[in-house]
Amino acid sequence: MQIATALGLVTVAGGCAQAVPGKNPANVGLKDLYDFNAKGKLTLLHMCDLHAHIKPLYWREPSTLISAPNLVGTPGFLCGEAFSKHYGLEPSSLDAYFDTHTDFEALANKFGKMGGVAHMKTLVNEIRRQRGEENVLFLDSGDTWQGTGVALKTGGEAIVKVQNYLGIEVMVGHWEFTYGKERVKELAEMMDAKFISQNVVGNDPFADEYEELIFEPYTIEERGGAKIGIIGQSFPFTSTANPKEFTEGWSFGLRLDTLQEYVDELRDEHKVDCIVVLSHDGFSVDQEVARQVNGIDFILSGHTHDPSPQPIVINDTVIMIAGSHGKYIGRLDIDIEKGKVKDYEYKLIPIASNIIPADPEGEKLVNELYAPFDAELNEVLGKTKGLLYKRDTFHSTFDQLINDAIMDEMKSEISFTPGYRWGTTVLSGGDILMDNVYEMCGITYPNVYTFELNGAKIASLLEDIADNVFNANPLYQQGGDMSRLGGMTYDIKVSGKAGKRISNILVGGKALEPERIYSVSSWGGNLQNAGSNLQTEKIRPVYDVTRDYIKRQKVVNVSNESNVRILDYDCGCPVKGKMSC
Repeated sequence: MQIATALGLVTVAGGCAQAVPGKNPANVGLKDLYDFNAKGKLTLLHMCDLHAHIKPLYWREPSTLISAPNLVGTPGFLCGEAFSKHYGLEPSSLDAYFDTHTDFEALANKFGKMGGVAHMKTLVNEIRRQRGEENVLFLDSGDTWQGTGVALKTGGEAIVKVQNYLGIEVMVGHWEFTYGKERVKELAEMMDAKFISQNVVGNDPFADEYEELIFEPYTIEERGGAKIGIIGQSFPFTSTANPKEFTEGWSFGLRLDTLQEYVDELRDEHKVDCIVVLSHDGFSVDQEVARQVNGIDFILSGHTHDPSPQPIVINDTVIMIAGSHGKYIGRLDIDIEKGKVKDYEYKLIPIASNIIPADPEGEKLVNELYAPFDAELNEVLGKTKGLLYKRDTFHSTFDQLINDAIMDEMKSEISFTPGYRWGTTVLSGGDILMDNVYEMCGITYPNVYTFELNGAKIASLLEDIADNVFNANPLYQQGGDMSRLGGMTYDIKVSGKAGKRISNILVGGKALEPERIYSVSSWGGNLQNAGSNLQTEKIRPVYDVTRDYIKRQKVVNVSNESNVRILDYDCGCPVKGKMSC
């Protein structure tokens, strides 16, 4: 699949809050964020991948975003200067700050924090005022209930209260399912919104829901004088990307055949004017969905955290995605005439919390939700000398800090930390709060396990992970960046054949020995099941291990040099052969 030549990219008016010609990019004001070339009567608002970040935060976009050669350089695999060039961003603008890692700390000091539900609500209220309540529909592509301490400690309930406050009306899921089946159903009942999914089916032959849909596959909503059919697509690889016990008895998958059936049903039987797929497939996967399923007007994507200032159009299906962590809300105006989409306008609006004022009701709600946990979450554990960030293909400083903590505590030779895309950013010289630690590793299966693996198995596991992350077919990419490693370095040829990408693996500076047994620690997955001699006396939650390490160090100083060398891409490092930036 040569996606680079088949995307059919279009340029539409709107985009994100572009700097006004001749105006200082730092002087973007509220009017610039609110301005919109309204079309038709219908407005869809869209958010995705909030990951329970209900307060304003700093979030640095990746400086490397690498995949298979046929995907690199296409929307979904753009970052930094390439992203700015592709979308025409002004240097040092609000756009550049929100959408790239370029000059991140300098721009953070200029523009301040991002997101925050109280600030999102102010924008939503203004759009509803402009367009009329009866013409606006607010959709959520999932990864909403999980990702912070307040979410973990309330079993997601605090975030459902926030969704109700924001006025979310329809959603799908992924990390939501890691609360377990029963809790998901309880939270769905608490929501004012509808939880829909056409691709979650019962597969327990002894259960009443065997071969039945677990959730309604779609909903039909009337707004702006039009009938909108919205089909739900939850993350298709939930039961493999996360422990199976959370969803035992439920089967996931893309299910493109049934997706096509529901599209046809909405068109032919219900005579809808517009079909929207509310998706958590991922931006690149949804581009392939648009090639294989006919009749979809819009796909509102999620999962991969991409900001997309301009939509992609494939086979007359318009695909858009609205970043992550509450940094953006996507606004889509649709002009419908004679039962068909005639025109549309899109804008990805950055939630600049120093520009968009907070809604007082939202500030009160957030404070109330945090109040029972303030003493723990606001504890200052230490300081960081350099920037602590999360997102990148191979390496991030916050993940390296977690690996350092695990190896120090568990006395293991190697540490694996999963390549989750959610988290937070702490600026150089900043305090590290316990809240920040939960923002990086607050999951429902947090235990650090220490066990034994031989060198050959370690090499095989790395190849398996690489085949998921760098598969040329996006339908086989199950999500996440490359696992982060402590105690190891390696070289990778991303374009290499499956099972042959990784070489020159070193452990503690010495070549990996296939037959030797190594002490390995890991968390956030099932890696311990591949090993032996599990050390049960050492099992501890990763957030406790990380907390204690930071408190012992007082000031952490994590190197920004990756432990992975990329052999077939120029990552922009000034020194040839250096580890990836």
